[in-house]
Amino acid sequence: MTVRPGLFITLEGGEGAGKSTAARNLAALLREDGYEVVLTREPGGTAGAEAIRALLLGGEPLTPEAQTLLHFAARTDHAEALIRPALARGALVICDRFYDSTMAYQHYGQGVPRPYIEALITLLGLTPDLSFLLHVPPATARARVQARNSGSDRYDAMGEAFFARVEAGFADIAAREPARFAHVSSAVSPAEVAAQLRALVHERFGRS
Repeated sequence: MTVRPGLFITLEGGEGAGKSTAARNLAALLREDGYEVVLTREPGGTAGAEAIRALLLGGEPLTPEAQTLLHFAARTDHAEALIRPALARGALVICDRFYDSTMAYQHYGQGVPRPYIEALITLLGLTPDLSFLLHVPPATARARVQARNSGSDRYDAMGEAFFARVEAGFADIAAREPARFAHVSSAVSPAEVAAQLRALVHERFGRS
């Protein structure tokens, strides 16, 4: 089996869903298959976008609208400087979060109007070929976040109601675009999750 080149794959889900680990493991498996894989993340991925990430995750007060604009400022630099060039040369790009996270957190979680974010998505002009939505029981997610102990960010103070809205938001986003999304349980071992993702990539885009 081979995989169509120039694929853009994103991983989405709430806190503690295991996106970063799954992205790393999937990248390793697809590299074993012989493909050039570019592994990246959002917010971040380029020097400028990483600088914006520090501002976004810091403690300084920012309105939800300002957060949205900063996410798309970072995303635009990321897309133009890293993602589009990689896709143009036929690489597989795997991104830990993309614009679906902004919709989930800023629209569903914080109430930024949907058309506001949709206009920015249209302006960006880059849509993933495949998005994995990772699901994990809330208790498991909380345990993972606590074990991570990576320091607090602005979302840590939001509370359970906020994260429930975000989770419901991801479900609605996926329901609106069923052809793009694949649902995967991340409650199993990281190796099992990565194997599922790899199989879905081959199933969706592989050819003899």
